[in-house]
Amino acid sequence: MSDVKKLLKKHEKLNQLDMVKVVSHVQRDKDDWILNTLMVEGYDVPFKYRRKTIYKSLKGARVNLTYYPETVSIAGLDIEIMNVVRIRRS
Repeated sequence: MSDVKKLLKKHEKLNQLDMVKVVSHVQRDKDDWILNTLMVEGYDVPFKYRRKTIYKSLKGARVNLTYYPETVSIAGLDIEIMNVVRIRRS
């Protein structure tokens, strides 16, 4: 059984997207981390993850994402985001 299938089986709220095209990729500093935000084709919610270093832009690339849906409150508004726990280029 693959690593992704094991993760999905163990964590029921975890989701997987395969071969999705990245439309936008923004990287910005936040404390000691680089906060990455992806927008993918066909989805209106941001996919966010952190890295220690700047990464090559993923705009236009196809990626596999493993993520948790999450709701954050910004200025009193509840906004849905996807918290990425694993990302791989396809």
